[in-house]
Amino acid sequence: MAAAAASSLASQFSGLRREVLSRESAPPTALFRSGHSQLRLPTLRRPHRCVVAMAGTGKFFVGGNWKCNGTKDSITKLVADLNDAKLENNVDIVVAPPYIYVDQVKQSLTDHIEISAQNCWVGKGGAFTGEISAEQLIDIGCKWVILGHSERRHIIGEDDQFIGKKAAFALSQNLKVIACIGEKLEERETGKTFDVCFQQMKSFADIILNWMDVVIAYEPVWAIGTGKVATPQQAQEVHAAIRDWLKKNVSAEVASSIRIIYGGSVNGSNCSELAKQQDIDGFLVGGASLKGSEFAIIVNSVTSKKVAA
Repeated sequence: MAAAAASSLASQFSGLRREVLSRESAPPTALFRSGHSQLRLPTLRRPHRCVVAMAGTGKFFVGGNWKCNGTKDSITKLVADLNDAKLENNVDIVVAPPYIYVDQVKQSLTDHIEISAQNCWVGKGGAFTGEISAEQLIDIGCKWVILGHSERRHIIGEDDQFIGKKAAFALSQNLKVIACIGEKLEERETGKTFDVCFQQMKSFADIILNWMDVVIAYEPVWAIGTGKVATPQQAQEVHAAIRDWLKKNVSAEVASSIRIIYGGSVNGSNCSELAKQQDIDGFLVGGASLKGSEFAIIVNSVTSKKVAA
């Protein structure tokens, strides 16, 4: 039975991997053209649901997820570029290197930028080959961890409840959490964006007691690494709905104070317009975070937030 389950998971992973690789191998221009000719990404309109933009009160937050990228030399250069960059002071900035480079980055990066891990185990360390515990991350100087990223959900197979438990344990060890949620393309096209995001939010809300050290990252799966970004209006609509859900299901105080950030092909060209939206409190950045100068532009887009306010 276990063997059958493992075989099933392996076949799912293989198929997903082929899909991901085919996307990544396509030229960006092809993806962009494909996005315009095939993707139908309507603004979500549900007459029975009343969502009023509330605007968060938290400090602007920008995270850089380096994913499985980099070498000692390339990361040394990236850190040097970040150290030399002129970054706005009133922004919380976090970068998430691969595990094996966390100590290198921690020892050489400016104190203005905090360190995150890209994942951690669901409980205390022990006989869990290949896993990293929250205690170990704290020990090497990590302040944050990214949990629930779509690549963990849809390639590795982590479910909502498992991710919620991870978040609760990380918080119990004083590790702050960037909690990721987001819908796949077919879910958006069939009008299920709110349902999917709220279900994923519920798995966090069912187990998290203190939201002070949580940032929510809304990352539509169809926009991650594809070059297809949600319009500012599409992103704002979902951010406002998430804040409204928190108000109704957690508390008005949490809904107002929590940072809800956007991720999904954010870059130096589109960040300013996205930052102007009142319920977008920052970004979780993938590919563009590997370029120090472009990441600095995204961090400094907080000035657009000031202008819009």
